[in-house]
Amino acid sequence: MQRYKAIVAYDGTDFSGYQVQPHKRTVQSVLETVLAKMHKGHEVKVSASGRTDAGVHAKGQVLHFDSPLSIPDEKWVIALNSLLPDDLSILKVEKVKESFHARFDAVGKEYRYRLLLSKSRDPFECRYSYRYPYKLNIEAMQDSCRYLVGEPHDFTSFCSAKTEVVDKVRTIETIDFLMDGDLLTIRFVGNGFLYNMVRILVGTLLEVGSGERVPEDLEEILKKKDRRFAGKTAPAHGLYLWEVFY
Repeated sequence: MQRYKAIVAYDGTDFSGYQVQPHKRTVQSVLETVLAKMHKGHEVKVSASGRTDAGVHAKGQVLHFDSPLSIPDEKWVIALNSLLPDDLSILKVEKVKESFHARFDAVGKEYRYRLLLSKSRDPFECRYSYRYPYKLNIEAMQDSCRYLVGEPHDFTSFCSAKTEVVDKVRTIETIDFLMDGDLLTIRFVGNGFLYNMVRILVGTLLEVGSGERVPEDLEEILKKKDRRFAGKTAPAHGLYLWEVFY
């Protein structure tokens, strides 16, 4: 039995998230169905670096699985992609140690959130960025980030109330704002992110940018440790799991 690590990309629009759910199309269920075909009906479980919600995309999701098949790494890519749908792609497969775990060995992640700052709809972006047609003070948004980055913080206020994790302390290393025409990408890099954390951060930053809040509010929201004090949760379709670090 050999353990394999795979890097996967997917368009989250038509998936009900990553994790298997009864009677729903998910990334995990599609992958495991294809792997079962390759293994003559035998179940092959995949474990990912983390779950993504319905509508969230991935450019660099990482997972692992075990297989008795002796197939060169590059042939795994070809074989799997020949059976997978167009909105899910295997980018790379490689043999790893039996002890490797896609989730527990991860030391950090990068997420990106795409905002289309345009008053007119772009039919080629509507599934892949959140259109925000209102004026934004991006400098104020950037100023807010000084309260979020560089040291560990308890992000209870910036995660879903449904979050089951007890320890909500995380470190965000960088938050970058990348502008390309009307497209603003906010890049988050940290040692880990809680359920809905990036989307809530984006929603709160948008409230700063629109003048509903001031940058100093971010410090107070962190101290409250209460989801009710942060901003709205930004829509799923603007979010991408970009890279996982090991």
